[in-house]
Amino acid sequence: MHDIRWIRENAAAFDKALGRRSLDDQSRKAFSSANLLAIDERRRAAILQFEQAQARRNAASKEIGAAKKNKDEAAAAALMAEVNALKDRLPALEAESKSAEEELNKLLATIPNLPLAEVPDGQDEHGNVEHHKHGAVRNYSFTPKQHFELGEALGMMDFETAAKLSGARFVVLKGQLARMERALGQMMLDVHTQEHGYEEINPPLLVSDDAMFGTAQLPKFEDDQFFAADSSSLTQMAGQIADMLDKLDASGEELLAIEKAALQGSRRWLIPTAEVPLTNLVRESIIDESKLPMRLTACTPCFRAEAGAAGRDTRGMIRQHQFTKVELVSITTPEQSNAEHERMLASAEAVLKKLDLHYRVVTLCAGDMGFASQKTYDIEVWLPGQNMFREISSCSVCGDFQARRMNARYRGKDNKPAFVHTLNGSGVAVGRALVAVMETYQEADGSIVVPDALAPYMGGMKKIERKA
Repeated sequence: MHDIRWIRENAAAFDKALGRRSLDDQSRKAFSSANLLAIDERRRAAILQFEQAQARRNAASKEIGAAKKNKDEAAAAALMAEVNALKDRLPALEAESKSAEEELNKLLATIPNLPLAEVPDGQDEHGNVEHHKHGAVRNYSFTPKQHFELGEALGMMDFETAAKLSGARFVVLKGQLARMERALGQMMLDVHTQEHGYEEINPPLLVSDDAMFGTAQLPKFEDDQFFAADSSSLTQMAGQIADMLDKLDASGEELLAIEKAALQGSRRWLIPTAEVPLTNLVRESIIDESKLPMRLTACTPCFRAEAGAAGRDTRGMIRQHQFTKVELVSITTPEQSNAEHERMLASAEAVLKKLDLHYRVVTLCAGDMGFASQKTYDIEVWLPGQNMFREISSCSVCGDFQARRMNARYRGKDNKPAFVHTLNGSGVAVGRALVAVMETYQEADGSIVVPDALAPYMGGMKKIERKA
């Protein structure tokens, strides 16, 4: 969320930074400082007129008493007429200022964060810049298979049964592969809590509209989410829609708006990432500076509709509606956030190093960053079966962008509240780590060697093999 006062004072800098984002012409025009400030000026003018009218009404009310005391009935009548006119005008002025404020806030809520100066220019993934690599591509005496080929041959990865249960983009893991996924999550949590100082949290998996707005999943990415609503809410919604249909000939778009309005406040969103509940732990609060940086981690199921991923990664576990991820979140002061970003990246990398996986780190360009990010590092792990790097972690610093949406502040040595900075990253995606381990450690016979770092979490198991 952007600060309109900052935009007013730094209009040229705002437009220049936002111009580095990949925006269409319509958004670029709507998000321009000129448009935002014009709406804000309309809002401020309406507020000023409201305050002036209210002040004049109060003053005129007093003057009526003085006129009557002086037995000046004509003056009193004129003043009473003025008061009544002002009284009639005030609601319109209040409505005008409210309308302008809603229009402004709606725009501010859908404008992406501004990239930091050091973020490379670019419109899409082709503008990303490689930061560094770790390890090297392994040589195999056979053609490496993809994870789903290995998993299905082992009889431990079942997409067909998952489709019967839930539809496409789900999987049933069985036996030793199910155990390996659990082991990966446990290992990652131990690494981050015991070696990197993160506090483990077991958060809710269902969150409110406010929580999703706080981390910027709403309103822009509503179609990428799943939500749940209890049956009473759905019944109420059906009743409201029926009432509305009696009063208007509603289009499909209007019906959708009615549905959303009816569910507002009663729906609960399935978390797309533990970033949402972890970051919102500090919403609407003022934290003492001595408690920062606050470092939090959680291993949770995550749920994404993948609305924009039609036709992409339709086979396997790369892009699922439900997946497990270990999340890292840091809450810091503005002075700490850049150093914390590098620290978070190193924490995520440590997991892949322990698993001895080949990976690279790239700095995302301004046009490819996530909506709430000021700067993002992606970690991409090498998948021998696909013969390419695939993202396994994304570590972002968001500045005070999310904090403003959550009203999350800290109190420094000057005793004045200021917005915290927030950071988030995958530490790492458990399902994709399973994919990477399977493809990296596969043998010619289709078995999977268990990495040394994972063996203690697998009961000392050395290899995953198909049962006779």
